[in-house]
Amino acid sequence: MQNKQGNGWSLLPFGVFILLFIGSGILTGDFYQMPVLVALFVAILVALFMNRRKDFHSKLQQLTEGGGHSNIILMVIIFLLAGAFSTVAEGMKAVDSTVNLGLSILPGNLLIVGLFIIACFISISMGTSVGTIVALAPIGMGIADQTDVAVALTMGAVVSGAMFGDNLSIISDTTIAAVRTQGTEMKDKFRANFFIVLPAAIGTAIIFGVLTADASTTLQGEHPFELVKVLPYLGVLIFALIGVNVIYVLMGGIGFAGIVGLMMGDFTLMEFVTLVGDGFSSMQELALVVILLGGLVELIRQNGGIEYLLHKISRGANSKRGGEFSIAGLVSAVNVSTANNTISIITAGPLAKQISARFDIDARRSASILDIFSSSVQGLLPYGAQILSVAGVASISPVSVVPFCLYPILLALSGIIAIFIRFPKFTTR
Repeated sequence: MQNKQGNGWSLLPFGVFILLFIGSGILTGDFYQMPVLVALFVAILVALFMNRRKDFHSKLQQLTEGGGHSNIILMVIIFLLAGAFSTVAEGMKAVDSTVNLGLSILPGNLLIVGLFIIACFISISMGTSVGTIVALAPIGMGIADQTDVAVALTMGAVVSGAMFGDNLSIISDTTIAAVRTQGTEMKDKFRANFFIVLPAAIGTAIIFGVLTADASTTLQGEHPFELVKVLPYLGVLIFALIGVNVIYVLMGGIGFAGIVGLMMGDFTLMEFVTLVGDGFSSMQELALVVILLGGLVELIRQNGGIEYLLHKISRGANSKRGGEFSIAGLVSAVNVSTANNTISIITAGPLAKQISARFDIDARRSASILDIFSSSVQGLLPYGAQILSVAGVASISPVSVVPFCLYPILLALSGIIAIFIRFPKFTTR
């Protein structure tokens, strides 16, 4: 019978995966130089050639069973639909209309606060922080050029808003990963998460308002928008919040955005089909990562690696609070190593599920903790995609943006306080 303390050597493949990720970044100065699928495949090969007590065919069977788990496949389907919705909505210029609507009604002394709020809405609607940053970073540069506000501060506002939706959106890949690995529902995780992150969002808006209270200008040029093009985002958000199955929500969102785009002449029927295909393609790598990582985790689990981690991480914990801090520390450490909050949740999720079972932690709460702490860490990494993106647009050092990423800082603080005071409270279902 397997020792309850597990086998630490079984974690070697995971160590190889992390080492390839970090090592290549340190050597090249580019933490995205090493393709994640290559690093993951090497780790799987290492796992397959370990544990000689089992034949190779049995280990391949474990790999495919882990990668083909029903939760993994459902996660892949949701990823594909989320990618299609985001791409179709962009194709019918929903992002442009949403941004211009906000800029048209903002007073000059609230431009940075408004930029943060617009980024929050765009990111929670699109479900992607990087997509939000690509859309808004040039606008942040324009605001900086027409005011005396530091470029790093405007970029920090963009990153802050982008991470709001990355953490909270029901079509964000991080939310999907957190929900599926913990076995809870989208709407339940959203409600649990919302009350923790709301003080962080309000505090961020207030601080940005204070920091830029003396800035006043009127943006030059026209900002045309069409309100009908904002409706697909609102529709997806509303139907998700009232509890409609996420598959129905996303398929409905794709159809709604497609109808609006066709009626407004933004694309033809075949162009709409192409956009859906492009959206699927944009999620293919992530889908493969999810499947292969699921297989790797199963190999490690079969060899006692998960049990070993569970023993080491939770041995100092003797309460729900201690278990929750263990989950927060685990996903944060993995995120620092991989610079990818989705991968960190997928990696830490199975272990977090076991910690939750040991300490009777509600699945809604463990999903929220995974998403909150991975998003807060991701939004502060100078070598993460989000900060590297805005720094590239602004031609400034990524490190200079970090102090102005106020939302990720306050998000982590809110998460820590929520664990300490055991908030919010959950009723047993």
